[in-house]
Amino acid sequence: MPIYEYVCADCGEEFTKLQKMGGEAAVCPKCGSGNVARKISACAIGGASGGTGGSGRGGG
Repeated sequence: MPIYEYVCADCGEEFTKLQKMGGEAAVCPKCGSGNVARKISACAIGGASGGTGGSGRGGG
């Protein structure tokens, strides 16, 4: 399940929610409003490091 980031249009609270795609609508945990918008966030998928210090190139 993906983690979505939201911002509440009523109180400005920013929060995250783990939910199924197409699942129930998010509600602000601070004020209870359903007037929230999903934020566009960076993808958290990355490759595994090969132990070369993150550059992918050998020293030398």
